[in-house]
Amino acid sequence: MQNQNNIAVVIPYYNASKHIVDVLNKLPDLVTKVYVIDDCSPEPFPETALNAFKNVEYLKNEKNLGVGGATKTGFTKAIADGMAIVVKVDADDQMDTTYIKDLVKPLIENRASYAKGNRFRDFKALRKMPFFRKVGNLGLSFLTKAATGYWNNFDPTNGFFAIKTETLKGLDFEAIANRYYFETSLIAQLYFQEAVIKDIPMPAVYNGEKSNMVVWKMPFVFLPQLIKTFVSRIYKSYFVYDFNMSSIYILIGSPLFLFGLIYGVYNWWFYSSQDIFAPTGTIMLVTLTIIIGFQLLLQAIHYDITKAPKAT
Repeated sequence: MQNQNNIAVVIPYYNASKHIVDVLNKLPDLVTKVYVIDDCSPEPFPETALNAFKNVEYLKNEKNLGVGGATKTGFTKAIADGMAIVVKVDADDQMDTTYIKDLVKPLIENRASYAKGNRFRDFKALRKMPFFRKVGNLGLSFLTKAATGYWNNFDPTNGFFAIKTETLKGLDFEAIANRYYFETSLIAQLYFQEAVIKDIPMPAVYNGEKSNMVVWKMPFVFLPQLIKTFVSRIYKSYFVYDFNMSSIYILIGSPLFLFGLIYGVYNWWFYSSQDIFAPTGTIMLVTLTIIIGFQLLLQAIHYDITKAPKAT
């Protein structure tokens, strides 16, 4: 039987032997159970960590699946054990676990199905965030808003979150990424459940630990995935599950804008190479199709923003 007070913490473990005991020691008493998922870490899991909290269960993946794959292993076990809420915490001690009570509160009160940290509301802590990580998170946050449809939430790539197991049961785990795209793909799946996401302002802790992510590779890792997520969401939301005025705006605005842009570039190149002025009619056709197409796309974006799942 599921009890709303059954709160589990899932900790994906990989090369964090120096920090895992501290992470477990800092967990609040409201946590019922902890699942530590060893994702085939080269650094062995310290046995002393099993006694660092009242109820720790150690699980090990047969092969390395990445942070998302390890977390999903914990999700599956928490569902099977009848947990009501699952909180995901990293093993590197860069999350202030005193905020767990703030994460689970809106879920217990049924004001949200998913709550996550927002590191961009604490300006003092934000100054300590490494510059490239700060810029990368800001850029990814905006692109993720567009891709997932959660325009009202910021810092969507934050890995410190809590989610109801009832919500987890409705998700397709196969569609959720195993590695760095995990949090974004999870939120993208929540959109189709119209799950409400609550932002909880909190600082991130940076103590000089090196991230497994290579910063310069991140645009190449995330951008193709974000484009795929965006196209899939728009197609399903406006042409499969529903058809509304925004669908019409997209159907008319997209070809008009693209036609005006491509036709305009071609004519600019053609007449420039001939060193002659373009006809007035050609200029007007290009201008009107770009303006009208762009205005229709803006209307579609406005509708999409208002459609974002939010608390009533």
